[in-house]
Amino acid sequence: MIEIMQPPVEPFKIKVVEPVTIPSEERRKKAIREAGFNTFLLLSEDVYIDILTDSGTSAMSDNQWAGMMLGDEAYAGSKNFYNLEKAVQDILGYKYVVPTHQGRAAEHLISRYLIKPGQIVPRNMYFTTSKMHVEIPGGKMVDTVIDEAHDPENLHPFKGNIDFEKLQGYIDEYGLDKIAFVNVEMNVNMAGGQPISMENLRKLREFCDGYKIKVIYDITRSSENAYFIREREKGYENTPIIDILNEMMSYSDGCIHSSKKDCLVNIGGFIATSDKEIYEATRSSVVIYEGLHTYGGMAGRDMEALARGLREGTQYEYLKYRTNQVRYLGELLMQANVPVVKPIGGHAVFINALEFLPHLQREQWPGQTLSAAIYEHSAVRTMERGAVSIGRDSQTGENIFPPLELVRLTIPRRVYTNTHMEYVANSVIDLYERRDTIPGLKMIYEPKHLRFFQARFEQMTL
Repeated sequence: MIEIMQPPVEPFKIKVVEPVTIPSEERRKKAIREAGFNTFLLLSEDVYIDILTDSGTSAMSDNQWAGMMLGDEAYAGSKNFYNLEKAVQDILGYKYVVPTHQGRAAEHLISRYLIKPGQIVPRNMYFTTSKMHVEIPGGKMVDTVIDEAHDPENLHPFKGNIDFEKLQGYIDEYGLDKIAFVNVEMNVNMAGGQPISMENLRKLREFCDGYKIKVIYDITRSSENAYFIREREKGYENTPIIDILNEMMSYSDGCIHSSKKDCLVNIGGFIATSDKEIYEATRSSVVIYEGLHTYGGMAGRDMEALARGLREGTQYEYLKYRTNQVRYLGELLMQANVPVVKPIGGHAVFINALEFLPHLQREQWPGQTLSAAIYEHSAVRTMERGAVSIGRDSQTGENIFPPLELVRLTIPRRVYTNTHMEYVANSVIDLYERRDTIPGLKMIYEPKHLRFFQARFEQMTL
């Protein structure tokens, strides 16, 4: 029997509310079919609890909204850019900042500069847009995450760690000149929101220094990763989150940040580095693809909200609440024996669709099937993170069926109450008890890139 923790107490009070309603069963059934059983294609108005993603869906604070009123919308030299630059220097320790409108724009600029055709990018498990931005300039992303990350039952506290034998193997196989850079994701999304340890980051820096390989981070959920380091890694029990972040970043050559997560804003991103060559190259490119180097595709007011959110997102009490709300949902599901990735990650609970729907073949897209079924049952919008998301092999064109076939229940920050978490848990548990009645899906439309956003399916018969 799993002992359920008490629901975490919110370190805030609610000032503004948005009315939501539960669509009727008839409407839900019609809506998911109109969307081709793809939850990305549902209308927001047809959703009751939206846990599709934590990207850009957070609630901003009164301090951030106040900052929005101080937007300097000058085309060049906006004071909000310099406030953002100072926040990055204080919180992350990097010297230079290149703003972008969101994280994948930062991925694009870094990839254009660092990747040559035929090179590989070792990374601790792929992410969808990151993988695509490596492939566009002719590169290939390869997996260096430890094996424990592919086992949903394994309780390793840092399943996002780099496996150095795998990394060395890629260097030996491809040659040093074929390594564009090593890419490290904080709180690895596709593994279930699993952190990487400080010890592993430190060892990676030493390893890459020996080969003169650059290390580029994806720090989208780095504050949450820092919280796990404080919670789980010996020697960091009482270390301030900002100090942990500064040490983490010191082991890299630069980073990209999708600020729509940890920075508690609805839009925004940036590249940060202390490497002047990376800075100069990406600053030149941002003018071509995004906007001037002092706004990079963002309005001044958005940069101000981002700067303030970056600071707020490192507050220990907030991070404790944030992580424990996700954990609370996960423990409710585990008590009912719903198969989830363990340990519970930082931003989402991930259901193991292969265990939830064992009667389905991989070609029947169990992750996609389960996500659609959850919506139809309860008007809760989730998303698939498995074979549909990873796509096809870029060389053979064959579908890739990864070890993990998951459904992600992603919790927006400061948006939903613990009662909402209980509604989600009860809905999933009820569906689990009738899981044998859920038929699989057939893909009937597939776009060329990032198919999980726009693919359409139809329901098969059992």
